[in-house]
Amino acid sequence: MKRYHIIFKGRVQGVGFRFQVKILADRIGLTGSVRNLYDQSVEVYIQGNDNQLMRFFKGLENINFAIIESKNIFEVPLDEAETSFEIVY
Repeated sequence: MKRYHIIFKGRVQGVGFRFQVKILADRIGLTGSVRNLYDQSVEVYIQGNDNQLMRFFKGLENINFAIIESKNIFEVPLDEAETSFEIVY
């Protein structure tokens, strides 16, 4: 199991990006969260096994309407208490 903190920059707000990330994470069985940041970027915490995470990153290529210009990915400690993937408002 691994957990990543990811910051997405580009056209990622106002285009359904958070909703599509949640659908993707739920479909794969990942836990974590997604939220908009004030600088127009989107923050994601994502947790799962190597295969799930590989599928998540591959699935990001098929997200509609968003244009990901960059992503900064940091491995962070696991959150053992986390049980679902949530959109944070």
